[in-house]
Amino acid sequence: MEQQTLIGTIAAVVFRNEENGYAVVRVVTDDGELVTVTGCIPCAAPGEEIAATGAFVTHPQHGEQFAADEVERHMPSTESNILDYLASGAIRGVGPATAQKLVERFGPDTLDILENAPEELRKLKGVTDKRVREIAESFREQMGLRRLMEFLTRFELPVALAVPLYRRFGAGAMETLRRDPYLLAGEPFNIDFALADEIALALGFNGDASRRVEAGLLFELSYNEQNGGHVFLPRDKLLAATAQLLDTPGDAVEKSLDDLIDAGRVAQEAVANVTACYLARCLDAEQYVALRLRAMLSDKPDKLRGAKRAIDEIEREQGIEYAPLQRKAGELAAERELLILTGGPGTGKTTSVRAILTLFERMGLDVLLAAPTGRAAKRMSEVCGRDAQTIHRMLGMSWDERSGQVKFQKNEKDPIRADAVIVDETSMVDLALMRAFLAALKPGCRLVLVGDPDQLPSVGAGNVFSDLIRSGRVQTVALTEVFRQARQSAIIRNAHAVNEGRAPELTNAAAADFFFLPRRDPIRLVDTVVELCKTRLPDKMGIPTADIQVLTPTRKGATGTAALNRALQAALNPASPDKRERLFGDRVYREGDRVMQTRNDYDVVWEREDGTAGTGVFNGDVGQILQIDPSGELLTIAFDDRVATYTADMLAELDMAYAMTVHKSQGSEYRGVVFVSAPCAPGLEVRGVLYTAITRARELMIVVGDDSTLRRMAANDKRARRYSGLRRRLMDE
Repeated sequence: MEQQTLIGTIAAVVFRNEENGYAVVRVVTDDGELVTVTGCIPCAAPGEEIAATGAFVTHPQHGEQFAADEVERHMPSTESNILDYLASGAIRGVGPATAQKLVERFGPDTLDILENAPEELRKLKGVTDKRVREIAESFREQMGLRRLMEFLTRFELPVALAVPLYRRFGAGAMETLRRDPYLLAGEPFNIDFALADEIALALGFNGDASRRVEAGLLFELSYNEQNGGHVFLPRDKLLAATAQLLDTPGDAVEKSLDDLIDAGRVAQEAVANVTACYLARCLDAEQYVALRLRAMLSDKPDKLRGAKRAIDEIEREQGIEYAPLQRKAGELAAERELLILTGGPGTGKTTSVRAILTLFERMGLDVLLAAPTGRAAKRMSEVCGRDAQTIHRMLGMSWDERSGQVKFQKNEKDPIRADAVIVDETSMVDLALMRAFLAALKPGCRLVLVGDPDQLPSVGAGNVFSDLIRSGRVQTVALTEVFRQARQSAIIRNAHAVNEGRAPELTNAAAADFFFLPRRDPIRLVDTVVELCKTRLPDKMGIPTADIQVLTPTRKGATGTAALNRALQAALNPASPDKRERLFGDRVYREGDRVMQTRNDYDVVWEREDGTAGTGVFNGDVGQILQIDPSGELLTIAFDDRVATYTADMLAELDMAYAMTVHKSQGSEYRGVVFVSAPCAPGLEVRGVLYTAITRARELMIVVGDDSTLRRMAANDKRARRYSGLRRRLMDE
């Protein structure tokens, strides 16, 4: 679309989101034409003069609009525009009548008076000292926000940052940024460090300024925590990476690191033979988790008497006979405060969990079930016949806007009311969440951690589940026997084959639930995936499209999620006169689309059918767009049993979910999985990705693509190393 600049005056504000500054306004251009302009225009008000750069687009319901990428704004300069601005209610304490008085008294100097000499307002009849202070404060806020936006625009940063910055730092946000632009590179703003560095240098920071070097060190630790899952970095690697990032001499970097250590912002400890450097909160989390787990290991809980007899009774009542290891898991759960239960598909892990749950309840314990994600919790509820909830919900999670940090209602002072908690899919639990969870367990509460250590590790930092198992300190029952009924499933046989380093069986002979379709040409591969989802699997296998999930290792390329989602949306949910749409960037979001949240958003408000409400939609949550309102600015999205309302600008947090990466599918299970096997980045052609993909399928697994890629993945057991000291801390006496 051709970019152009539109100049005019805001005549009316149609829609405004106070949280992020998104607005829909009517603008009278210099040529006298009335145009609808959309974009990020915080605190937009009539009378403002704007120069908007963008392009004209056609909205499905509202026709032609000007979508602005950048908006340069100027305060009203003429008396009529100043009157429109003030009369609109943009300034607290100023309504139409007061606006008229102000403009009549001060004319074109009115806004200058409000900012620099508000005491002059006392000369107006009926304006009290209290009201003068209110007007002056409101105008100062407006001007502070406006200058912040001008600063962001100058450095080509998203203007939408102005509102959260102002909320965090108040009227001094502008000066705070000038003193330390590196704040932008940290939580919760997460601007690219190179851009924050460019701003700092433009503002006069020296290349070897201590604040710049300290910011680089903190960025490297934070970046590797969020993107590599590292809890710490070895000192030598941290120094080398920072020196390269900043192109700064190593001695300056070393001095700044020592200064950060002295200030307590970075912690340094010996872990095995490594000098480890931690962000302070990461060290706190690791130490706390190790301390609590070691306390649980040394605690001697009241032994549940009669456990063996109770297990016998459960077997008789349910008409089953537990395998020796399943029985052992139940008996150990009755004896220990902490137990780990692991096992691959078909080994009876679910049966064991149900047995432990029934045993605990029979012994009079108050038991809670939990999982890291909503989808995993829902599946746990289904297989156990009991309500399960996410760990976040169990902890009463909320978001503190001032600190930019997650808060949990449940903690040492207000613990979870349970005698025992069983957590499924523990491999997905990162260090920070484990810390919060353990802090909320009351002393003596039994904990059973369930999971598959061969699946991909948590998205967040740490390798908690694997560290606990490999430490050898935590009693672990590893279910290894694949039951006879399960062995009849090619899905389960191939999952175990891959886990042992062997390629899956691809002959399709006598397989009822695992099939391979060779397609090496990317175009033909995508066409086959679409055909499977649209007609072949629903018609021939009886699996509805809604129960089929396409998985691929990568987002990029001709067979990545971006390309697959475009093709699948066009085939499964095509444009229709009775379906509203919303264009956002290069994507069209349409009523009926399957979408996925791509980052944690703790502010999204949701409601259930029973009227209960809450906040928070999390990375990986999948939903469906139920409705787009006629303005195109509000979207109603159903996430399992919750319905949330999104404003149009929040679409940046969503992605299509007809196809998703294997990493995003963790904790979920689908009736049918279509896995795309095509060459991708070497780091993704690994055994853990293929194993996790196969174990997502409950009834049917279709692999489409290149058999040589499958063989490479099965043979490659390389796992990205994560720097973590938890295992060592658990092993040390």
